Amino acid sequence: MNQEKLRALFEDVKRGVIETDEAVQSLRHLPFEDLGFAKVDHHRQLRTGFPEVIFCPGKTVDGIKEISQRILAAGHLLLATRATSKIYEAVKSLDASARFNELGRTITVGQPSGELLEGVLIVSAGTSDIPVAEEAAETAQIMGNRVERLYDVGVAGLHRLLHNHEKLLKARVIVVVAGMEGALPSVVGGLVATPVIAVPTSIGYGASFGGMAALLGMLNSCASGVTVVNIDNGFGAGYSAALINGLSPRVKD
Repeated sequence: MNQEKLRALFEDVKRGVIETDEAVQSLRHLPFEDLGFAKVDHHRQLRTGFPEVIFCPGKTVDGIKEISQRILAAGHLLLATRATSKIYEAVKSLDASARFNELGRTITVGQPSGELLEGVLIVSAGTSDIPVAEEAAETAQIMGNRVERLYDVGVAGLHRLLHNHEKLLKARVIVVVAGMEGALPSVVGGLVATPVIAVPTSIGYGASFGGMAALLGMLNSCASGVTVVNIDNGFGAGYSAALINGLSPRVKD
C-alpha cells in the first residue's frame, strides 16, 4: 500500500464505489503481515517512501519466495539483495518480469512510477568493486532515479577519472565504491560540490583487513562532503543517494 493507492481507496469509499467493509478488508495487512517466520512490513512505503527490501542471506529460498509473493500481492515494487540464481528462479515463478542483476546480486520486480530523476552517478575504483557498485545502482534505479555509471577510474590511473570531470560535475550525488586503501572518495570529494557517499569494499590483500583499511581511510577523509557507509554496503549507498537526489520531496507530492 502506497500513498496513491491509499488515496484512491478513500476516494472510492467517498464516491460509494466500494463499501466501507471492503475497504477495511483491503487494509487488513497494515501495518504488517505476520507469516509466522517473518513479519512483512507493508506500511513501510507509507512511512519512508519505499517498500521493505529483502536481504537474502540467512533465509531459505521458500521463505524468500513467500515474502516476495506477499510484497507483490500488496502492489509494491520488489527489491531483493545478495540474491542467487536459485532465488531468482523462485521469484521469477511468481512474476515473469523479474530481473536478475547477476553481478550486483539483486532481483527487482516492477518499475518506479513517474519520470526518473537525473543526477545519480555511481563510480567504482576498480573492476573488482563493480558488484558492490551494481548493487548501489540497482537500488537507486528502482527507487526512481536514472543512474549513470563510471567504472574503473581508481587512483592508480587518475587520468581516467579526470577525463570524466564533466560527468562528475553534472551529478547531484555521487556514490564512490573503492577497496584497497580507499582513496578515491577523497579525490572525488575534492573535485565536486555535491554529496559523495563512500562505500569501502572488502577487495584487497591481507593488510586491507577485509575492507577495514578502506573504511578507516574513508572515515578519515579530508574532503568535507564525504560520508561513509559500511563495508560492501552498496544497497545503503544507493538508497541514501536516491533520498538525496529528491525521492523524499516527491513522496510528499
